Amino acid sequence: MRPPRYKELVDRLAADIRAGRLRPGTRLPTHRELAAREGLALVTATRVYAELRAMGLASGETGRGTFVKETSLPFGRQGIDQQALAADIADLNFNYPSLPGQAEMLRTALRQLATAGDLEALLRYQPHGGRLHERAAVARHLGKRGLAVDAEQVLLTNGAQHGLATAVMALLQPGDVVATDALTYPGFKVLAQAHRLELAPVPAAGAGPDLDALEALCRRRKVKAVYAMPTLHNPLGWVMGASRRRELVALARRHDLALLEDAAYAFLAKDAPAPLAALAPERTVYVSGFSKNVATGLRVGFLAAPPDWRPALERAIRATTWNAPGVMTAIACNWLEDGTVARLETEKRRDAAKRQAIAAESLGPLERVGHPNSYFLWLPLHEEARADPIAAALMRERISVSTAEPFATTPQPPHALRLALGSVPLDRLREALAAVRWVVEAHSLGAAR
Repeated sequence: MRPPRYKELVDRLAADIRAGRLRPGTRLPTHRELAAREGLALVTATRVYAELRAMGLASGETGRGTFVKETSLPFGRQGIDQQALAADIADLNFNYPSLPGQAEMLRTALRQLATAGDLEALLRYQPHGGRLHERAAVARHLGKRGLAVDAEQVLLTNGAQHGLATAVMALLQPGDVVATDALTYPGFKVLAQAHRLELAPVPAAGAGPDLDALEALCRRRKVKAVYAMPTLHNPLGWVMGASRRRELVALARRHDLALLEDAAYAFLAKDAPAPLAALAPERTVYVSGFSKNVATGLRVGFLAAPPDWRPALERAIRATTWNAPGVMTAIACNWLEDGTVARLETEKRRDAAKRQAIAAESLGPLERVGHPNSYFLWLPLHEEARADPIAAALMRERISVSTAEPFATTPQPPHALRLALGSVPLDRLREALAAVRWVVEAHSLGAAR
């Protein structure tokens, strides 16, 4: 049986896109033009484009039309997923900042741990929230960040991502509405999808979310929580000011919202205002870890939460990993106590600042959004430039970057690139960013014509 005519049209357009006859970034005919050209009803032409979008071959942009998407990027590289890359590819997609000498630090730490008196205890199950003396070490660490908490309020997790998952499992239910930035951390988007949460995007307004828009959202919808990165936002790099933090806390109290505060990169912003958890300790879960300030392979994280929430959070830890890894936790807490973490944080702030300076020099006139001490940079693109073809062109230059799509909580992602600066040597970073500038300028010039 012959397929419906619109299906034949879908197949024909799909074949043209995959074969390169319709190049990435090509603006397709309007729905009315396609309907007139093919002798279809307008609703059928709309259905054709809907199927192309569902296949990942086209994208629709309000007020601008429908465009052919880039399909040549390897699976996952349009996003922020971590994948093994060839040694000759400069990874500006994923951050795993490291400093010289960290491997030797680990050897020393393992030797010290081997002579410790409680080594055998690390081979047994740990308390779900972690051993009390280790939680106390984290509490003292948080006190230096402006967050005064008791050890009883601290729970240890298998990294910050597990900490976020623990908070979601303990405090939220499928169908709950969580307000988050229109551009946000992709790992939280994955969590929301897995736990069937509805993310309600809040637009940015300078260095932080638009609180008027958030207020209107809370009046219109039953919002359960806000996911926020007030200190070193990923990907935009903002640090919310003290007054806006107080306004956000007041809004959360008016509408009885839980606050999920992600502080994974907060160590990079020196002298930041007090965390949300310090301003609203009764409704905030503060989440961080040791992946960025120490090493990504050190899968130890922590939560600080109101005492009343602790039983539910401990149940979530028990249900997922039972407890944080004993050996890794012992190493992390020893490094907290002997000053190693503080030293690494200071050195990584300097390293990030140096990389930002290289980016400013290498990218020249390209518009940039970021923080002077952060390990990432946001590049908005020319109005007519398309992110996918630029990412694909850079991959052909052996440079991996992320588009805005994995960060966007809105239906229509902006055309922008997010550059991770912390994963390649400084000389290679300079070369890679020069190539980014060349490719972006070439595509922007072509789009302008």
